[in-house]
Amino acid sequence: MLEGYGLEIDAAESAEQALEYLKEAKPDVIFMDHLMPGMDGFQAIQAIKSNPQTAMIPVMMYTSQEGDLYLSQARALGAVGVLPKTVKQTELSRILYQLRLLPERRDPKLVVHNTKAAQNEVVADEIPTVQVDAPAKLSVGEIEAAIRNAIGPALAEQNVEIRRFVASNLEAFARRIQSDARPAASSPADATVVVEEPPPPAPEPATVRWPLVAAIAAVALLPTIVLAVLYTRTLQSTTEMMQANTRLASVVEEQQAQLTTLQASLKAVTTAAASDSAQPGALVESEPVPYGEAPLAGARLDRLRDLVTKLRTQGFRGRVRVATYVGEFCLTGNGIEGYSLAADDLPMKRCDLVGNPFDDSLTAAQRQSVAFANLVSTIKQQSGDDLAIEVAYAGRHPNVPYPDGERLNKATAGEWNRIATQNNRVEFAAVPASAVVAGTSGS
Repeated sequence: MLEGYGLEIDAAESAEQALEYLKEAKPDVIFMDHLMPGMDGFQAIQAIKSNPQTAMIPVMMYTSQEGDLYLSQARALGAVGVLPKTVKQTELSRILYQLRLLPERRDPKLVVHNTKAAQNEVVADEIPTVQVDAPAKLSVGEIEAAIRNAIGPALAEQNVEIRRFVASNLEAFARRIQSDARPAASSPADATVVVEEPPPPAPEPATVRWPLVAAIAAVALLPTIVLAVLYTRTLQSTTEMMQANTRLASVVEEQQAQLTTLQASLKAVTTAAASDSAQPGALVESEPVPYGEAPLAGARLDRLRDLVTKLRTQGFRGRVRVATYVGEFCLTGNGIEGYSLAADDLPMKRCDLVGNPFDDSLTAAQRQSVAFANLVSTIKQQSGDDLAIEVAYAGRHPNVPYPDGERLNKATAGEWNRIATQNNRVEFAAVPASAVVAGTSGS
């Protein structure tokens, strides 16, 4: 989204890398994630603001946390503001204008996409987005109403002035006619002559009335010309917006095709990995993963810790295979603003996307939290070769079947997502050493 404004972006995958980056470079603004492996966003802000070399760089937090308490904590540590993870294009534009990273909108000579004057920015915990500016959609009725509201007061004022002008000219004509009729009435003979004479010729009044008619016609034609120019510009702007929407649709279709190809390849690769967990003698336990959480974090750590404690008590020797599985969720949103779980009462057919873009965007390191890595290291130090921890990404292998056929037509997003949560899981398989040896000899 930031690159769509022509800004130069530098990214760091963690707060530690961001601090190393700041030793060599001084960006104009830093967008800092809240929850990251290792040092979190609050600790990173404290380190940045305590260093005189980087204290004046504005830091903008973006997070899934909500509420005034989090906002006050971020501002107290020195952040200039907080953006949600599902930030919208208009909100991001407002922030960039406030940070003076974009030129003033009222200056038509400035160009927003100025690559030479682009600003450096550090984005911690980068999130992939579609870099296409979505123009605002205006209907013809809204454009016409805006034009009327803009020129309506001017036309009303002009109408009053025309009426005053016409009234003053009519009064002048009346006074002139009265002044011409008074000398004729003073003499009876002259009055008789005047009555018998033909009426005054028409050309003389015409020389006075035609300029007035021409002036009125010119004033009435001016709003028409203004409306025509505005309509032409509006039509051109509408055409440009339609072309931009067409380009955006083609980009989305291309990314969807790439996603489908990637999913097919992942299914082929993970089929063998999934079958490995079903070895004879393996003790399998499962823990669901809510949408939007890292698989190897939170409650999954407690489950692994309890399992290892129980196995040690039983004198177990072998390996514990930790396999992560991906569930397909019913989501609403888009690739620019992000996706979120659909409302429970939404019909399944109206989901914007059925999948798991959050898990698909994670790297192998991002699926494992720092606490998980520390726990695995501790288990290895305490158990040695008697108990090994093996981590695998098993992909999409549903444990509970999703609705299909007639059941799918009647299903809601809430029913589908409850099943997806069970399939979006981490399985812990305790494989004894004898089973490992037997499997090796059998192969």
